[in-house]
Amino acid sequence: MEPNCVQFLENKTILVTGVSGFLGKVLVERILRLQPNVKRLYTLVRASDKKSAEQRLHSEIFKKDLFKVLRMNVGDESLNALISEKVVPVPGDISLNNMGVNDSNLLQDMMQDIDFVFHSAANTRFDERYDVALGVNTFGAINVLNFAKKCVKPQLLLQVSTAYVCGERSGLIEEKPFAMGETLNSKNNVDINTEMRLVEQKMKQLIEQGCSEEETKKAMRDLGLKRAKLYGWPNTYVFTKSMGEMLLGHYRENMPIVIIRPTIITSTISDSFPGWIEGFKTVDSILISYGKGLLKCFLVDHKAVCDIIPVDMVVNAMIATAAEHSGDFGSHTIYHVGSSYRNPVMYNQIYKTMIRYFVESPLLGHNGKPIIAPNVTTLSTMAKFRVYTSLRYKLPIQILGLLCVICPSQFGDKYEHHNRIFKKAMRLVKLYKPYVLFKGIVDDRNLETLRIKNEAKEMNKLFGSNPKCIDWEDYLMNTHIHGLITHVLKK
Repeated sequence: MEPNCVQFLENKTILVTGVSGFLGKVLVERILRLQPNVKRLYTLVRASDKKSAEQRLHSEIFKKDLFKVLRMNVGDESLNALISEKVVPVPGDISLNNMGVNDSNLLQDMMQDIDFVFHSAANTRFDERYDVALGVNTFGAINVLNFAKKCVKPQLLLQVSTAYVCGERSGLIEEKPFAMGETLNSKNNVDINTEMRLVEQKMKQLIEQGCSEEETKKAMRDLGLKRAKLYGWPNTYVFTKSMGEMLLGHYRENMPIVIIRPTIITSTISDSFPGWIEGFKTVDSILISYGKGLLKCFLVDHKAVCDIIPVDMVVNAMIATAAEHSGDFGSHTIYHVGSSYRNPVMYNQIYKTMIRYFVESPLLGHNGKPIIAPNVTTLSTMAKFRVYTSLRYKLPIQILGLLCVICPSQFGDKYEHHNRIFKKAMRLVKLYKPYVLFKGIVDDRNLETLRIKNEAKEMNKLFGSNPKCIDWEDYLMNTHIHGLITHVLKK
């Protein structure tokens, strides 16, 4: 990373939200390792009090393998001292006013000290409850902005969104901000306050009906998907992220705003070490299911581009763009961070690499023997996938259902088990469909312009956000899949 990015962090006070998430953890580690002379890191954590927040920070963040390089460089004692001196746990909740920070003294200290806000809220599910997604992704954004406006010397608010706010558009996806109320299908404008009122009315109705927690959860998930699709978005996550962007753009006033829109974020390619990852991302579930011998068929267009980007490249882009726009009052800049435009990798290449990896390094079954992954049927359209799965799985399950009626004691449990698995699998396929069949190419010209500008200044080339440098076969074979198995599967 360029020297000016490192210098930019020196003696700065930064608020980071979403530190318990994958991206947030990597950001905190990167800042502490790159610039130990950062003045202070306020880290917002969902917790009831400061002690609970501190416990969460240590158990969910600083004890992770991600920090092993920093720990090895400075030693346990010095790292603990650095964390104690620089990192301030802040119990709160971004879905609430003042981000849910109830300690008035702490709130005043933050408002006096903070120079920058990195808002990278931990991601919600694609089909999250609508009330939760609205609170975190939409109104969480405006709550953070309102807090930043109250700060004495705010230089920038950086918000992490997603490149998939574009929905299922094809062709070149440009770095354009949303207008307030804009929709993807040109229907009536979306009114964000109306959406919240709908949620409140639905919750009141569910309570009056005496619905269980599970019934309420399903109803709120269904409502989110229904509202998203009404306005052209494929799921609740990207819909509520889009509305969060709208609020930031509309109410920003003079606050410098940078919105980072990453594509599918994958394991680290180099920093702090190659292959660190937490949790399964979109494409990872397919990789691991195949390695376990569980994947029999899946929906994918082999000719489509899988737009993946290592997490450390996203973090480097966050720091570099923040350095670029610090104090640039009135600015509102969108940055795509992806690989499809500069160095695309096709699903076909990922598929072949996946097969090769598990042939050479098979997972072991419960019996200690290597798992031989089966041949996989791939379908390139949802129509083909529905026909295949109906004949191959749904029809036999329906026959099992008839047998269940005849002999319930013998077939009842089997039918319920297989039917539940089939419905869950089909729900996941519908959720992932917009990504495995995505036809868009994400234009990252704003970030490329910044790279060229930095190179023109003859700074060193450790920028670490240029996807052109990625050898995809090497990364997938020797870094990413191995990282999934080491840091996620074996945990």
